[in-house]
Amino acid sequence: MERYLIKQMIEDLPKKIVLISGPRQSGKTTISKMLSESYEYLNYDYDAHRTIIEKKEWDRDTSLVILDELHKMPQWKRWLKGIYDVDGIPPSLVVTGSAKLDTFRKVGDSLAGRFFAFRLHPLDLKELNKFAPKFNLQKSFETLLQIGGFPGPYLDGTLENYKRWRGTHLDIILKQDLITLEKISNITGIENLIRLLRTRIGSTISHNNLASDLGVDPKTVKNWLDVLERLYVIFKVTPYSKKIKDSILKAPKYYFYDNGQVEGDNGVRLENLVACALLKELHFLHDVHGEDVDLHFLRTKRGEEIDFLVTINNRPSMMIEVKWADDTFSSKFNFFDRFIPGIRKIQLVGELKKEKTLDNLTEMRSAAKWLSTLDLKLPQRG
Repeated sequence: MERYLIKQMIEDLPKKIVLISGPRQSGKTTISKMLSESYEYLNYDYDAHRTIIEKKEWDRDTSLVILDELHKMPQWKRWLKGIYDVDGIPPSLVVTGSAKLDTFRKVGDSLAGRFFAFRLHPLDLKELNKFAPKFNLQKSFETLLQIGGFPGPYLDGTLENYKRWRGTHLDIILKQDLITLEKISNITGIENLIRLLRTRIGSTISHNNLASDLGVDPKTVKNWLDVLERLYVIFKVTPYSKKIKDSILKAPKYYFYDNGQVEGDNGVRLENLVACALLKELHFLHDVHGEDVDLHFLRTKRGEEIDFLVTINNRPSMMIEVKWADDTFSSKFNFFDRFIPGIRKIQLVGELKKEKTLDNLTEMRSAAKWLSTLDLKLPQRG
């Protein structure tokens, strides 16, 4: 099936280097090979390919050169800059990797102005609704809750196959990427951290508490969390503090890109699934449309909380509360509306008999249906 970023990538190929990052086995290699009928694929992990890359001996007559896992090459950004500045385009250049290639947005190094970066996420209800043949909303929703959206296990659709895939998937990340990219040797400690995070979805995370549970230093825990973020295992959602009285300023929440990693009831799994869908849509708005976006949650020291707050161009756009079967509007909408008035308030419910609209800004929607047509764009102003 076609992937959601293909159109924009094809448009960008004649202009810049296209960088594709994202979780392992989310489809980066597959989508890169769908960009052109004529391509040369080179993976830096393979000895023979590595020699071709280092000697720059690929076919210049092909329309596309795909360089996979290039970030493992020493000084790869400087090397890539030289290729682009001397050879130019064509052939078009696609660079893919399972670590965060977008980090150079923050360092302004030699690749500035020479690339467009995309973050490819696993499948979700919106992408499946748009591109999957014979899409079944309820079946897809149930599969994503239990198995997650990584293409391989999702398309197989069985929990047994997913569990086998999950073991090898994490094994590659922990025993290859962590060692080669991050120089971390305490694999057991990272594995124990992942086990703890699986049971704490939706809860704020304290470095000190995790450090106590794991028997390590809080700085070590922070470093491990940062590493797991860079390798697209987890992502962080931070509290929104502007104009919120008694807000918690530091403690974040963490969610898994792989929904099948989550341990808990359907409500917890649904919250992780919603977090993944929101982040994917926000990354799309940034990578394709250039919007300044972020995903937060709302919480005060007294315990008032809303699961998610979407901001676009530094403006709060939408509050989202996630429930599995509660069809009563959350009272916390009214509480936070005093601080952030005039934005949409959506309560998503996994099992909902009837959708409701309280006023023109407050809605209760079926989670599956709403996620399948997700649209976070700001309304046009007259």
